[in-house]
Amino acid sequence: MKIAVLSVTERGRLLSARIAACCGEHTVQRFCHTSHTDTQAQSFQSLSDQTAALFSGVQALVFVCAAGIAVRMIAPHIRSKAADPAVLVMDDGGKYIIPLLSGHLGGANALAEQLAARLGALPVVTTASDGSGVFSPDSFAAANHLTVTDLAIAKQLSAALLDGASVGLQTAYPCRHVPPALTGKHCRMGIYIGTDPAAQPFPVTLRLIPKDLVIGIGCKRDIPPAQLEAVILRTLQTAGLDLSRLYAAASIHAKAEESAIVSFCEAYRIPLRTYSAGELMAVPGNFSASAFVMEKMKTDNVCERSAVLCSGGTLLLPKTTANGAAIAVAQRPVELDFSRERELS
Repeated sequence: MKIAVLSVTERGRLLSARIAACCGEHTVQRFCHTSHTDTQAQSFQSLSDQTAALFSGVQALVFVCAAGIAVRMIAPHIRSKAADPAVLVMDDGGKYIIPLLSGHLGGANALAEQLAARLGALPVVTTASDGSGVFSPDSFAAANHLTVTDLAIAKQLSAALLDGASVGLQTAYPCRHVPPALTGKHCRMGIYIGTDPAAQPFPVTLRLIPKDLVIGIGCKRDIPPAQLEAVILRTLQTAGLDLSRLYAAASIHAKAEESAIVSFCEAYRIPLRTYSAGELMAVPGNFSASAFVMEKMKTDNVCERSAVLCSGGTLLLPKTTANGAAIAVAQRPVELDFSRERELS
């Protein structure tokens, strides 16, 4: 998870350093006001300008300041909970941590719990479903790598659950720990989990699309980002694969900093996983072998092998080449767990 921590006081600066130190599994950048900064942080003069610069480029913003200040800073930039980053605020004494925005889909609630446990703070979580212990479609979707297709219906369904109504469930995937509130098929409102864009098993249906596709990428060095993006989008469209199903991109270590691949992953908010040539060659299966790729990369195939390795599943779309890029798609297994915690990555 890419996290930005912003502080304005001396105590805030010290706390921001503690936050960074306890989040080794995340990418944390510290931003401190010029009056209270250090060599490990980037300094700023205007908190408003710094917030504007960071808001759409990170997965989480942690403000170390008064809650009112944080609210005023993010207010001009809020779009929707499907697009906004997680936003949290901590007092500079480190006593409380409050998720302000994108508690479920963005992971603010889960990050608050994580930071609170590591820093000895008290998480103040105010979302209704968390406070009541009622099943939350948003949290379930985020934890199980599912895309919510209609936020308005998700809100209706959450309200119904809070009122004690029963909700239907239809899915072809294995499920564990299904809550009693999801009673089956004969309900006015229900959840469909699958890839059929026309599915409407209930009069009011919330469709959740699994992020089950890994796209393997091989490309020429310094390929223009727009060119690679066009190849990927055209490949998916031709194969009838929904872009919202993308779980991750995969390639070889040599492409870990290829600007076109990095730009695509940032634009579509998916992680990039890369592997060594040895790891790729060890993947079992029949792949499209290339003597040229073998000579250059020490593996006979990058896109197919990396997609399969990353997905842990099977090759769905074999190598497609166009305009300096080689694309393949693998499908990862989907198993739904209604008790799963939100994963932060």
